[in-house]
Amino acid sequence: TGGLLKIAPEHTESKVLKLMQKPGLEKFEEFVRLFQQFSKESGKEQYIIPYFIASHPGTDDREMLDLALWLKRKKFRLDQVQNFYPTPATLATAMYYSGLNPLQSYKKRVKVFSAKGERQRRLHKSFLRYHTDDAADKIRQYLLQNNLRHLVGKGKNCLVSYGKHTSTKKEFKIANKRGNRQNRRPK
Repeated sequence: TGGLLKIAPEHTESKVLKLMQKPGLEKFEEFVRLFQQFSKESGKEQYIIPYFIASHPGTDDREMLDLALWLKRKKFRLDQVQNFYPTPATLATAMYYSGLNPLQSYKKRVKVFSAKGERQRRLHKSFLRYHTDDAADKIRQYLLQNNLRHLVGKGKNCLVSYGKHTSTKKEFKIANKRGNRQNRRPK
């Protein structure tokens, strides 16, 4: 393996992990801690490459945003990412097409959201690659449209920077106001 271990936590949010029938995030974090501890004790330089998936049934924009924030906090920069695509005879595909979790009793079933539009699926995939310019542009637009400006900037709690053409908060505000005027819908 060349010092690389690929592992598939697939998501961080408990609601989504439950639909995937996977253990909670704390199990993955415990595994990472033990892996790092034993790698250090053995004197080996080894790394974990986590695999995450976008647009899995049960995942909405907020869950993808929370996953992206977790990835940034943990300093993970994913290169290979993919959207969920339905495959025959799987639980996830049943949820994707029916909008329900077939494992719940009929009377207790709640709707399971699935991102089906191409625009939303691209946004979900962008959250996993928050560190690239193309993805950051899509995420920045989403954050501004959803009144989450506090996640745009240079701070450690910000997901994306102000943008390619704005290096300061003041320039960002001016550009954002200009953009809002240009994109305003006629009444």
